[in-house]
Amino acid sequence: MKIISMIPARYSASRFPGKLMQDLEGKSVIRRTYEATVNTKLFDDVFVVTDSQIIFDEIVNHGGKAIMSKKDHDCGSDRIAEAVEFMDIDIVVNVQGDEPFTEVSSLKKLIEVFKNDVDKGIDLASLMVHITDWEEIKNPNTVKVITDKNSFALYFSRSPIPFPRDESVDVKYYKHKGVYAFRKEALLDFYRLPMLSLEASEKIECIRYLEYSKKIKMVETHVQGVEIDTPEDLDRAKKLWK
Repeated sequence: MKIISMIPARYSASRFPGKLMQDLEGKSVIRRTYEATVNTKLFDDVFVVTDSQIIFDEIVNHGGKAIMSKKDHDCGSDRIAEAVEFMDIDIVVNVQGDEPFTEVSSLKKLIEVFKNDVDKGIDLASLMVHITDWEEIKNPNTVKVITDKNSFALYFSRSPIPFPRDESVDVKYYKHKGVYAFRKEALLDFYRLPMLSLEASEKIECIRYLEYSKKIKMVETHVQGVEIDTPEDLDRAKKLWK
């Protein structure tokens, strides 16, 4: 089974433009993420895939591997799909470019999903983390996920799900972390299938897989990490790095 990692990297992020090129204790955020992913030693290869010459040069000039994306894509999955379409691989792991604290144990769990899936019934796997702060649960920038009893995703939303109609019920809330592992075929299906209304409404790309009846296995991780979406997140990352 050939497994690679792709790190989609846009320069013009809407909330924090140029965030991937911000300095994080002597190296750019994207370079920190790339090196952390390589250092897991879990992958046959690691690439940054980007629409930005600045990010491309940043990786290549420091000895890394990068691919220029030919098209202007709506989401990271599309960008990765274009890059891997003609590669001889089985599994693609998408690591977000703004997560420099990528760590081994969570990625290992994702890869194990496919190693144990002898019938090839799982299309993709992704990470979730238990959250308890109600402000975070309500925050539309935090994508929540609910699963069935076998940890397959039922739905993702920016709203609190499930809604606590009966507050006496002990419900756990899970944040979806944007780290995915795909079968190549499922990723290419995503690339070719049009966006439907639920994905368009929530602006959550993995909903497309559910709308087309793909099976998403959710894996719980206890590593929260820091996703750099704002200048404040970058300050937190710097403190954590030190």
